Amino acid sequence: MSEPKYYLISVSNKENLNLCVKYQLAGFPSSTNGLWSYLDIDEGDYISFLYGARIKNLYKAEKKIAYKNAGKLPPWKPITFKESGKTYSFPYRMKLRLVREFDESIVRSEFAYVAEDLLLRGGYRKTHFQADAAMLSYVSSLGRSVEISTEQKIETPISDLDVEEFVPKITFRKTQPQIGKEDYTVVKFNENILQSLLKRTLSSLLNEILIRCGSNKQPHEFEILSEKALSKGFVDLFVKLKHPVERNQYILIEAKNRVASNKDLNQLNEYIDDFDKEGELLCGILIAEDFPKNLKTNTAKILKIKYSFDGLNQTEDYEYDQLVSMMRLEII
Repeated sequence: MSEPKYYLISVSNKENLNLCVKYQLAGFPSSTNGLWSYLDIDEGDYISFLYGARIKNLYKAEKKIAYKNAGKLPPWKPITFKESGKTYSFPYRMKLRLVREFDESIVRSEFAYVAEDLLLRGGYRKTHFQADAAMLSYVSSLGRSVEISTEQKIETPISDLDVEEFVPKITFRKTQPQIGKEDYTVVKFNENILQSLLKRTLSSLLNEILIRCGSNKQPHEFEILSEKALSKGFVDLFVKLKHPVERNQYILIEAKNRVASNKDLNQLNEYIDDFDKEGELLCGILIAEDFPKNLKTNTAKILKIKYSFDGLNQTEDYEYDQLVSMMRLEII
C-alpha cells in the first residue's frame, strides 16, 4: 500500500472556507483543475485548506463522491469568474475527518516547498498543491489533536435531499462536451489527467529510471510530486528524496498527451538548465504518446518514456481507475 500524500486545497473565499470547515467537506469545481484535484487526491491522503496565505487544519480524506446537478446542491453556491464569465458548480466532493486543528501563516521555513511554488506562480491559480513528506510530518505536530468518536456525527448539508451520484468518465473522443459546461460527467483526456495517472504508475519503472540516471538510492526513498513551479515555467512531475541527508536528488518530468516534438524537448532542456540545485539533478524525463524517429535528446541527462493504454478503444469512455490499470510505460 502506498504512503499517504499531503495536499493543500485552495479556497476561493472566506465563506466557502467556513463551509468546508463546518461540514468537514472539500468541494472541487466543474473545471479541468477541479476534476484534476478530485482524481489526484486519494481516499486516505491528508489535506489542509489554503486561504489568505494561511493554512487551516489537517484532515484525512475519507470518501470521494461526485454529484449530478451540483449547482442546486448546498453548501456552496456556484461561482462565476469575472475574467472568463464562466460559472462553475461543485460536483466533485470529498468527505473529510478532522485530525488536527491549527491556523498557521504559510510564511515560515517549514512551508517553504509550497510557499516557493506559490511565489513563482504569482498566486494560487490552481485548486490543489501537493506538499512533500517533510511538510506532512511537520503539520502533524501543529496545533492540537482532535479525537472524534464514531458516535459523533458531522452535520451533512444534503442529507435530506434527493441526490444522484456518478463516477466521472474519461473519453478519448473529440466530440465530447468540454468540462465546465452543463455535462461534466464525461470529460476529455488531457495532460492534467495524464499527470495524475503517471503519479500512480511511474513507481513501477522508478528502479530502472534511477539506475539509468546514476542514482545510488532505492525507489522507496523517493516521492513523486505533482506539478512544480520553476522560474521559467511548470514542470509536470517532480521527483525527489523524501528525507535527504547532506544532498538531495531530483528528477524533472515533462508529460505530453500527444506525439513529442523538438519544442517539448527544448522546453525540458530549459527547465534542466534553469534548475538551481547544481549537482543534485539526476536527469530529466520526457513522457509522450510517441516519439518521432528523428527526435534526438543528444544528452544522457534526458530519458524518453512512451505511454500507452492496453486494450484502449477510443469510442468508449473509461473510469479513472480503469485507465490506471491499463496504463503501460516503456523507456525507449
